[in-house]
Amino acid sequence: MIEDAKAIFLKGVEAVYPDRIIKSRVILENTFLKVEDSVFRLNEFKKIIVIGAGKASAAMAKALEDILGARISDGLIIVKYGHGEKLRHIRVKEANHPLPDENGLRAAEEIIRIIADTDEETLVIGLFSGGGSALLSLPVSDITLEEKIATTEALLKCGASIEEINTIRKHLSQVKGGRLMEKAYPSPFLALILSDVVGDKLDVIASGPTVADPTTFGDCLKIIEKYSLQNQIPSTVIRFLEKGKLGINPETPKTGDKIFEKAYNHIIGNNFLALKAAKKEARKRGYNTLILSSLIEGDTGECARFHSAIAREIVRSGNPISRPACILSGGETTVVVKGNGKGGRNQEFALVAALEISGLDSVCILSGGTDGTDGPTDAAGAFVNGDTVSRGLSLNMDATAYLENNDSYNYFKKLGDLIITGPTKTNVMDLRIILVK
Repeated sequence: MIEDAKAIFLKGVEAVYPDRIIKSRVILENTFLKVEDSVFRLNEFKKIIVIGAGKASAAMAKALEDILGARISDGLIIVKYGHGEKLRHIRVKEANHPLPDENGLRAAEEIIRIIADTDEETLVIGLFSGGGSALLSLPVSDITLEEKIATTEALLKCGASIEEINTIRKHLSQVKGGRLMEKAYPSPFLALILSDVVGDKLDVIASGPTVADPTTFGDCLKIIEKYSLQNQIPSTVIRFLEKGKLGINPETPKTGDKIFEKAYNHIIGNNFLALKAAKKEARKRGYNTLILSSLIEGDTGECARFHSAIAREIVRSGNPISRPACILSGGETTVVVKGNGKGGRNQEFALVAALEISGLDSVCILSGGTDGTDGPTDAAGAFVNGDTVSRGLSLNMDATAYLENNDSYNYFKKLGDLIITGPTKTNVMDLRIILVK
């Protein structure tokens, strides 16, 4: 079952490789570039500029170069360290994720310089994927990079959702929340987007650099209050947000702003696409298969207990599907970090699940990030079965103690049960696989 689970996971990831997606969705016919209902006559433009940010953006750029070749005049992509590609017409800069760094800031400044020299006769193509929020980081002038890092770190540790985190990121940025589109206007802007957020919300993916922002400064302050972050976020950040709520600092661009008349945003890949491919592979391997949802979010531990309960129900009653069964789900959960261990949401999910299914020899559960990196680790996730907890005890490891210290990575590393794929150069959130025989 472990080998089946790994194979099902990898098939899901392969389905959202940027090369495959870009070349199936972006069509060049003579001088016409087509993406769904958006059509551009390329001989009407003097220049084509390609910019972008995200873990998958370099791989997306490589595929786009195969299509457009020397038609690309210039470009710059910002990717996470280790996710780069060798490109012919587009430059690649690597930066830190999930916390921004100086390299990302300098690269974002360079992108602004590139699009400042565009007009109606320039087609700007943006490539955005998960990770873009941290990588395309250019704080407003009132906020330093260090203060932005401290704010991001506090938000990541408190258990805030990606939507909540990006609400604040947008209001502290010169490029997020529609502001990149603001700087590119009046150039037509074609954004190709690989979704890594629940519900594929355009304003949340990479913090929506090319779309209207429905959130406000007031929303930011409510989030800070909700998680009691007043003493963890720099006072300069809070003062900036408070001035924004009072109307002293300008809001992010909203629906109806003329800049969005030339924005063409297309989601070209998402979590459900990966789930469908995983389902196909599971059926090929003889499993009765059900996609539970691509919209799973919330506390990692609670989600793991829920998924484990489904596994136990299948063992007990054959519901919701009979054995051999495969339950698939996707989305992105959150972890409240209280310990000082090492791990990520998928490894923590797996460790909670291990405790819940301990002793069941007919169940295997895998949870992995499609980007190949779970939290600040080199693992995509982990897999567990009925003897994971007992094997840990044989090595003098108490699963509950490791869980309380948020140290799932070291637990699974000692067992040899980590999923190590290396950077997949794609990113559509997580895949979870429950197998019951």
